[in-house]
Amino acid sequence: MERQSTYTATATIDEQGIVTSWSEGAQRLLGYDSPAVVGRPAAVLLAADGSAARRIAAGSERWNGTVPLRHRDGRLLELDVLAHRRTSNAGVTDWLVVSAVTARVQPPRGEPLEEWTFLQSPFPLAIFDAELRLVRANRRMEHALALPEAAMRGLRLPHIAPGAASEETARSMRLALESGRPQQSPARLGPELGRSAMLTPLKDADGRVRAVCLSSQAPVQDTAGRQRPSGESSRVGMAADQARAAQELGEVTVPRLADVMAVDLLDSPRGAGEEPVPPPGPVVLRRAALRAVPDGEGSTHGTGVGEAIVCPVDSPPAQCLGAGRPLLYDTTDPLVAEWAAVAPGAAWLRASGARSLLAVPLLVQGGTLGVALFARRPGREGFGPEDLRLAQEFTAKAAGGIQQARADARSRTTTMPPQQSLLPHTLPDQAALEIATRFLPAATRAGVGGDWFDVIPLSGARVALVVGDVVGHGMRASATMGRLRTAVRTLADVDLPADELLTHLDDLVLRLAADEGSADPGAETAGGIGTTCLYAVYDPVSRGCTMARAGHPPPAVVTPDGAVRFVDVPAGPPLGLGGLPFEAIETDLPEGSLLALYTDGLFEAREHDIDEALDKMFAALGRPAASLDTVCDHVITALLTHRPDDDIALLVARTRVLHEDRVVAWELESDPEDVSRARRLACDQLCAWGLAEASFTTELMVSELVTNAIRYGRPPIRLRLIHQDSTLICEVYDASTSTPHMRRARIFDEGGRGLLLVAQLADRWGTRHDRVGKTVWAEQSLAAG
Repeated sequence: MERQSTYTATATIDEQGIVTSWSEGAQRLLGYDSPAVVGRPAAVLLAADGSAARRIAAGSERWNGTVPLRHRDGRLLELDVLAHRRTSNAGVTDWLVVSAVTARVQPPRGEPLEEWTFLQSPFPLAIFDAELRLVRANRRMEHALALPEAAMRGLRLPHIAPGAASEETARSMRLALESGRPQQSPARLGPELGRSAMLTPLKDADGRVRAVCLSSQAPVQDTAGRQRPSGESSRVGMAADQARAAQELGEVTVPRLADVMAVDLLDSPRGAGEEPVPPPGPVVLRRAALRAVPDGEGSTHGTGVGEAIVCPVDSPPAQCLGAGRPLLYDTTDPLVAEWAAVAPGAAWLRASGARSLLAVPLLVQGGTLGVALFARRPGREGFGPEDLRLAQEFTAKAAGGIQQARADARSRTTTMPPQQSLLPHTLPDQAALEIATRFLPAATRAGVGGDWFDVIPLSGARVALVVGDVVGHGMRASATMGRLRTAVRTLADVDLPADELLTHLDDLVLRLAADEGSADPGAETAGGIGTTCLYAVYDPVSRGCTMARAGHPPPAVVTPDGAVRFVDVPAGPPLGLGGLPFEAIETDLPEGSLLALYTDGLFEAREHDIDEALDKMFAALGRPAASLDTVCDHVITALLTHRPDDDIALLVARTRVLHEDRVVAWELESDPEDVSRARRLACDQLCAWGLAEASFTTELMVSELVTNAIRYGRPPIRLRLIHQDSTLICEVYDASTSTPHMRRARIFDEGGRGLLLVAQLADRWGTRHDRVGKTVWAEQSLAAG
């Protein structure tokens, strides 16, 4: 029988889920030619509901797993796919979806000693065949690329890690195959790999080149900066975080102990000393690891890592936690079979076809952290006493690592310098900007300063970005930074323009200086005089960004075409000098533009001058990157070779746009009879958006706001609706500068209840003053409604 050759099926899908390209390999795999698929929703190819597509779309930059697809002839195909989210230089985002199809027999494994050497090498190793398709990858390479070997097998490097570095390395691999001589590629494939890749041709006994081995010159290090031990049992529990500790348990026990395994953790450990008893209701766990043997089923089915799992009282995880000891199950048992058949958290067990299941609690001195589940497929003996001993030994070490990781995380939080404790620990929910941040404290704790950043959602779907640097060091600088950050949030909440906000901030610094100077006349830089600040407001509707700065370095912008430049924002004086004006400018930012705000500590490294540092920053910002976190890493790596002498705050944002189909505005007459027209227009638009259930509430708010604008304001009067994800914003503009105030109407008053009604119906409401006129806005949550 003729053996099917290996080939790769690829497709691209845009952000709306429409197929934009379809390869010959995809046609060969599913039977559809390109005209039959391109331009149609990708969901029509799915053989089940859209849950697989939603899991892909929910991923940040990459997703791998099994997707059920329907062949043109009606056959069901379960395909392992790898999907990458890409953003072009023009700011267009899409998904590259690839799947390797092969009937090739797996390459023979070597002698045990050779196999151990390959798998346990401290260097990342991968073997590519003569067609440059991956056939083997050791554990270090899996960790470095954050993908299991099974997900990469049969794919070429540009499909495993798309980008210019992979393309360059693939060309060097081809040269190594053709010349028979080792090659070195200077391209760096990822932060976990060395700065260059060594490509060694692999020859058979006759001297013919059959494959090429890719290795990194530098071993993968853990976060403590040391190589992890190679012994299997010693590796468990040595991870730097609890997720990695759980994943290492899978690496050690599969396939040695089980064919497939999962680790599910409690968000809050059960206390020590409590008598294990069955829980009174379902147990909520969170998946920390899921692993199966190569070519095995179950490793990517159902609930993914990081997702919550609800386990019924009679399920094996809940029973194991209640008993506080290992429990052994036959999956043909009716209760277990029913759990495996219907529970999303047990889909991996169902997909693997396992017949024997071992549940082991993760026990530590402080209590119970969760449960580890091990399963063996048919054809392998059930778990015996020695297997139980090994499972308890490995899970005990993993539990110790998880507990230590949690303790380290708490320690990092409680011992955080005052300055870091005042910074935002999580970024607020908003849809206008994709944001990543970095904060690096100075080399010495005693030299702690007052650098800070903030992200503040504003009305009208806008977002404010703030970066500041308080002069001086120590507790005084940190305290001043905390006051200024609070003041900025308060002033931003009343929607002050950028230049006016800095003027109020300047006055505050003067008052702080006066207060501290009177208390301590010899105090240097009292109250933070000389502090710098940059304040920017981005509007996803107009694509405009308004900026003003007080002695702070200007922001950098990377446009979708890859050009990097500084925004020419008037410098303005540092805060605390008083009496000098600030000037704001507005610039248009196309969708997908990158905006970088930073403090001057980024340029104070000892090795280079300011011009060299700026060139390095521009080059780092312009480098292609899969995510904004990678952009931040590029900048920090390019400019720092040691712990900084001054604090560094870096904020990078990529702009998004609310397109015309999500924003609508109307001009209204200054006539009370036009209120009914405003209600009708709003109702019709909500129906067009599929939000008819929100019509009643919105009509009431529109009626009250428009009535107030006609009665107390001046024309022109405009009504605008903004639909942003699960939020609906209603805005009414008029040319009057008077601010409406909510008051409590007396029993016999005919009016005075409008704003009270709006405040009751809306999640948030307020007034925004423009250069001419004002806008009264009200925001409601569609999900809550």
